Amino acid sequence: MSTDTTTDARDKQQTLLGADELVLNMGPQHPSTHGVLRVKLKLDGERVIGSECMIGYLHRGVEKIAEHRSYQQFAPYVDRMDYVAAVSNGLGYCEAIEKLLMVEAPPRARVIRTILTELQRIASHLLWLGTHALDIGALTPLFYCFREREEILKIFEKYCGARLTTHAFRIGGLQYEAYDTLEKDVENFCKAFEPRIKDYEDLLTQNRIWLGRTKGIGILKAEDAIAMGATGPVLRASGVKWDIRKAMPYAAYDQYKFEIPVGTTGDTYDRYLVRMEEMRQSRLICLQAIENIPAGPILAKVGKVLKPPPGEVYHSIEAPKGELGYYVISDGTVQPYRVRIRPPSFVNLQAFDQMARGHLVADVVAIIGTLDIVLGEVDR
Repeated sequence: MSTDTTTDARDKQQTLLGADELVLNMGPQHPSTHGVLRVKLKLDGERVIGSECMIGYLHRGVEKIAEHRSYQQFAPYVDRMDYVAAVSNGLGYCEAIEKLLMVEAPPRARVIRTILTELQRIASHLLWLGTHALDIGALTPLFYCFREREEILKIFEKYCGARLTTHAFRIGGLQYEAYDTLEKDVENFCKAFEPRIKDYEDLLTQNRIWLGRTKGIGILKAEDAIAMGATGPVLRASGVKWDIRKAMPYAAYDQYKFEIPVGTTGDTYDRYLVRMEEMRQSRLICLQAIENIPAGPILAKVGKVLKPPPGEVYHSIEAPKGELGYYVISDGTVQPYRVRIRPPSFVNLQAFDQMARGHLVADVVAIIGTLDIVLGEVDR
């Protein structure tokens, strides 16, 4: 090989910073990728100058399965997408099909749906907080968060027998009537949970190590968050006050008072603060809801064989991670013609590259954690 050719090849390997690029694979078996996510990092030393997220390791073809099942048969499948927020998945799907059928769940069912979904939001955020803190180096919050999450899972288990893939709803209303002590159990949890949130904050909010690992890390500006379609706490931490529970109320959210927490900087620390406040607001919604659960039926009059009229519908809810939407096309048969799902983890993940550029490899762990992704709904 000539000297000129060797020089040209060497020049192409140089970055703008004058160092050789290093391509590093992080995952898909890395403990801090929160699932089978493979991140291809392009590094200058320890600094990230580019990244690419490789997904699909958990792909199960959920949307295509839907087209080969009846509307009722597919309902349990959605519980397996965001498997730490199964109740929210089920609510979005059931309400989408109800909109297609042009039926509405009874008032009692809508209120109980709201209670269970907000408990699920708290449980999801607790799992996020414990694992996020663990990624950054704090062990104690994990035990604290799992302690409170366990109480929520006990309520789910008493209601329908499941703790993780909680199949709580039916198209048209609820699967089961509320058990006798549901209101008391929810009230006891909410009262005990308020001082627990302060415990988490005492450990982390002013902790200098926590501040050093989250302040100014993974900044996502409001205009960029909107352009990328980010939703949920990721969007609100960037200062955009958008919550589907307020903007397009569903279930019984129009009956309750709650605030939408927003951030200012859009960094990892702001996303932490937003989720902490969201848990407080979810607790307040639950307390309001148990005060007056209306009597009456828990299931609307829907046939055992569902044949929605030909048409299409898109329905979305505010899941713990952001906007979870279901697009369903009916051709008048017992099976949907098309089902497409908009999972928040999948959409929010595309902001990762912009958030990670210029940061260190250690910050990549914090940024993945702050997105709160679940690969079950990213890959579907």
